[in-house]
Amino acid sequence: MDYNKKFIMSLIKKNLRNILRFFKIPEKKVKPLWNWYIRKINIIQNFPKNLIFRKKCKKMNDLPIPSGDLIYLVANSSDLNWFFHSGKMGADSIINILEKNNIMMRNFNAILDFGCGIGRVLRHFSKIRGPKFFGCDYNPKLIHWCLKNIHFADFQLNLLEKKLNYPDEKFDFIYVLSVFTHLKESQQFFWMTELSRILRPGGYMLITTHGKKYLPQLTPEGQKKFQNGNIVINNDEQTGTNICSAFHPESYVRDILAKNLTVIDFIPEGAKGNPHQDAYLLKK
Repeated sequence: MDYNKKFIMSLIKKNLRNILRFFKIPEKKVKPLWNWYIRKINIIQNFPKNLIFRKKCKKMNDLPIPSGDLIYLVANSSDLNWFFHSGKMGADSIINILEKNNIMMRNFNAILDFGCGIGRVLRHFSKIRGPKFFGCDYNPKLIHWCLKNIHFADFQLNLLEKKLNYPDEKFDFIYVLSVFTHLKESQQFFWMTELSRILRPGGYMLITTHGKKYLPQLTPEGQKKFQNGNIVINNDEQTGTNICSAFHPESYVRDILAKNLTVIDFIPEGAKGNPHQDAYLLKK
């Protein structure tokens, strides 16, 4: 959506809020309808170029492409070109970070994409021989699509805060892209412990976070809290959704969130498929 479209949508949203205040209608009552409207507008706007992209992928005999609704659900945009190329950038950045640290993905036995969504990144590992790939997510719609369409990997549904159905020390490598960025703090601690359980000794975990680049999105109070080394979480009552946003200072990740793991590498804004997020390579 270009600048003019964003400006128009912001005006519509502002006027809608004024109308709701005038008639004393709680905003939360119409928020689902508003979100549905924004999603449908986005899908309609992207439909022509998405149709061309789908035909191109079909000619390439590539893996199936999800519906615009599913893509919007995980990315707040139904743009297929962005979905495909950002996933490729994410996969490439994972490989690059590993190889920078003399680690070859092909040497792993088992790899987990935690919070796999609809396989935006995972699909780009289909031609890698050696490791067995796994994916899990707490959204049943996304896992159903993956089970039906991505056959080189195994998929499982997980709950928002419950042990995974994997044995101890199963995985050599786990990557967690833009997951800790949308969880309340207690759930972040739970998942760091749980993912460490299923990671073998000497195994690696890659996580991404909202770092310094995101400071302008915070209130002055939030910025001060962040700069003092504290995590900042907005809308934690909607944990597990894109509405909940967590912001992690580097010192917080090192000293608190990942204190039981070794930070092998820290790359500010290094998560190329998740623009401007920081990347941490951890070792058990």
